[in-house]
Amino acid sequence: MRIKKTLSNWLNNRHRLIIQNEEDFSEKATYNFTYARLVFFGFIGFLLILALSFYLVNTALAQWFDPTYAERETRKDLVTMALSLDSLEQELGKRDQYIQNIGAVLSGGNPDEIPTSQEPSTAAVQLEQSESSDTVDSLFKSEFERGGDFLLGASMDNETLGQLFFFAPLSGFISAAFDPQNDHFGIDVVSKKDEPVKCVADGTVIFSSWTQDAGNVIAVQHQGNLISVYKHNSALMKNVGNFVSAGDIIAIIGNTGELTSGPHLHLELWYNGNAVNPEEFISF
Repeated sequence: MRIKKTLSNWLNNRHRLIIQNEEDFSEKATYNFTYARLVFFGFIGFLLILALSFYLVNTALAQWFDPTYAERETRKDLVTMALSLDSLEQELGKRDQYIQNIGAVLSGGNPDEIPTSQEPSTAAVQLEQSESSDTVDSLFKSEFERGGDFLLGASMDNETLGQLFFFAPLSGFISAAFDPQNDHFGIDVVSKKDEPVKCVADGTVIFSSWTQDAGNVIAVQHQGNLISVYKHNSALMKNVGNFVSAGDIIAIIGNTGELTSGPHLHLELWYNGNAVNPEEFISF
């Protein structure tokens, strides 16, 4: 009886491939296989070739043969650069606004009345709101203008502030003590003529300019939301954006501004938006 051949039998029948030497008919290699195995490995090979071809078409071959590839890549780079420039412009705008607000506060003006060249975008407003907890800009401005019990209650953070080391800005004697109840949010230190004023701690200069009331003023932003302000100087030695170390000379003592009666340094320390007494942390 003849066995009926089916596709399954054809695929699963075992075959042997023998490779012999033509001269002496010795066996060189022997391979056992089935058509099912050949079909399987052939299909896998086809998928690998297809995947490799797809990859090459979208990468190397696209660069060689697609005339629009270079244009698309250039447009992507231009979009990325435009987004980066927009972000940088917003950051610079925020920094300029911050410096203007600090200047207005130090000169006794109202930061809310500072004119701006353009209205801030929604993205810039959202970015400023998200970073408000990391800066003392708004708190410093509002509490400096409002004063009151909040400024007088700054001692609650004095323990934390006392852990920092402060460099004496100059040698001299204190002619006017810290008195926030009478709107004197710092101390007046009298010293020799042309005595250099040194920075009390490491930081970055955020304000360096002249104001009508305080004359030549320089302010330094330190770590931990601390700002030191030096007023009535005869000359300023640092510009906005300069990094200064503790003990670096940043100004020369003077008698500039309307609210002064003689050469001295008016020193203020602002911690988390609160005016604190410099005598509690600095030895003069």
